[in-house]
Amino acid sequence: MTKLEQFVACRPGLFGLAYRMLGEAAEAEDVLQDAYLRWERSEAVAVPGAWLTRVVTNLCLNRLTSARARRERYVGTWLPEPVVTENGELGPLETVEQRDSLSFGMLVLLERLTPPERAVFVLREAFGHSHREIAEILEIDETHARQLYRRAREHVGEPRRRFSAVPEQAREIVERFLAAADKGDVADLERLLADDVVAWADGGGKAVAAPRPVIGRAKVARLLIGLARRLRAEHMEVAIRSVNGGPAIVAWEGEALNAIAVPEISDGRIVAVHTVVNPDKLAFVVARLT
Repeated sequence: MTKLEQFVACRPGLFGLAYRMLGEAAEAEDVLQDAYLRWERSEAVAVPGAWLTRVVTNLCLNRLTSARARRERYVGTWLPEPVVTENGELGPLETVEQRDSLSFGMLVLLERLTPPERAVFVLREAFGHSHREIAEILEIDETHARQLYRRAREHVGEPRRRFSAVPEQAREIVERFLAAADKGDVADLERLLADDVVAWADGGGKAVAAPRPVIGRAKVARLLIGLARRLRAEHMEVAIRSVNGGPAIVAWEGEALNAIAVPEISDGRIVAVHTVVNPDKLAFVVARLT
């Protein structure tokens, strides 16, 4: 295989790693471009995947400090950039851990971690690397790698909720959710929402979005029905697509992508709805779907 062919074979996993590390798809693409340039200039290596994983991880670590500073200045709620996951672009999503580590809820929780903690957590949880392998990637000793992983799990803490619905069940719940909101059926919608459901919206100061989270079944139901009425009034096209490892609602107005709403499901109920309307954060999805 040529170097390009080797890189292409590793690319989905590398992009999945960079995206989970950064929460930003465009930044992850930049990391992969930098990694490829280094790969082209490198001498022959015995295990290309391991070499590239080490390079991508360290490039992400270098970017995380500046990323945190940007997010502290961000207008309103910061949410990750959504990524379509229908085409395997982020690597395999066969296990609960692989899907869970892509969810908006988890990516937001990972913002609590230091860059090394985040690297260890992602490498261990999403990619199943051993502590010894992680220590080699980060060039630290194995005891330190274990300590970082333990601290990361503590910092992520109890709010962490894993998917309890298989993809088919999750899609059915989202279809019922969309139908209830479209019909304005408050009772039906509330039955699908957890008591403590939270709705988050990210406009980044570039699109209208609630500045603070909306909490509670009744308030979130009213909010969602209001949004559904707006979609109908503005004649937007709505579809369900696979985003960040699960079904999401995508709203188009002509050729313009206006919003992506990503429900998070646990125990058969929607526990959170993350909606991205910042056009800058929708650009990556637009490029993949058009």
